[in-house]
Amino acid sequence: MESNAFVMHNGIAVPHPGFGTCKIPEEDVCGTVLRALEVGYRHFDTAALYGNEVQVGEGLRKSAFPREELFVVSKVWNTERGYERTKAAFEASLERLGLDYLDLYLIHWPANRKQFGDEAENINAQTWRALEDLYAEGRVRAIGVSNFLPHHLEALARTARVLPMVNQIECHPGWLQLPVVEYCHEHGIVVEAWSPLGRRAVLDHPVLREVAEKRGMTTAQVCLAWLLGHGVLPLPKSVDPVRMEQNFHAEAVLDEREIRAVDALAPMGNCDDPDSVDF
Repeated sequence: MESNAFVMHNGIAVPHPGFGTCKIPEEDVCGTVLRALEVGYRHFDTAALYGNEVQVGEGLRKSAFPREELFVVSKVWNTERGYERTKAAFEASLERLGLDYLDLYLIHWPANRKQFGDEAENINAQTWRALEDLYAEGRVRAIGVSNFLPHHLEALARTARVLPMVNQIECHPGWLQLPVVEYCHEHGIVVEAWSPLGRRAVLDHPVLREVAEKRGMTTAQVCLAWLLGHGVLPLPKSVDPVRMEQNFHAEAVLDEREIRAVDALAPMGNCDDPDSVDF
C-alpha cells in the first residue's frame, strides 16, 4: 500500500504502519520511540491507561523531527467518560505528552449495558460530544473510537454531529472481526488493529509459517501483510530494533489463496467482548 492509503473521511492521511506503545517498560519507552523514528515510523499510539504518555512525549521531543511530520494518538480511559471529565482527560494527556494538539483522540472502550444499563448510550454520546467539541476547537485533528462494535457505532450516529474517523480494534490472524471491519469500511471509518501480531500461538501457527517460508518473510510480516490485504492499518509494537525494521517494511501483498488460508484460522487472541467487559 502507498503511504497515503489510509485517509480519514476529513481528508487527513494516517501514516502506516503505526507504532504501538502499550506495555513497553517505562524505562524503555523514550529510547524505543527514538529508535522507531529512526526506522521510519511517524505514527505513535498511546493512551492514558498505558501510563507512558510522559515518556512517549519525551522521545518525540528529543527527536529532530518537526511536529507536523508526526501523528500522535491517545485515548480517554473508561473512568473519565462523560463530557467534562473527557475534556479534562484530554488536557491532562496533552500536558503529559508536552504537546499543543493531538492528531487523533479516541474513546478507549464503549460504555456497555452490562455496567450502565439504559444509560450506556447517553454516556457514550456525552463522551463523544466532548471529542466533537475538541475537534471543532482545533485541539485535535481527528477523532474516533476504539473497541466499538457496529451497534455501538449505530447508537453513536443517532446524536453525533461528526462521525468517527477511526475505530481501533483487536485484529490479527485468528481474530479478524470481519463484521466490524466491513461495517467500518462501508461507513468510511478507518480500521486500526491493536495487537496485530496476536500472541505466540499466532506467530507459531503452521499456516503462517508456511506462508512466511514461501515468501521469505517473518510470521509477523505475514500478519501485517494480511491485515493490509483486508484494508486494516496495523499498530505493531516491538522494542527490538531488528523486528521494528522488519515490521515497518512488511508491505508484501499476499495472494487470495494465502489470505483465505489465514482467514480460516481458529479463533485465537484476547478477544474481550466490549459488551461483557466490566472495567
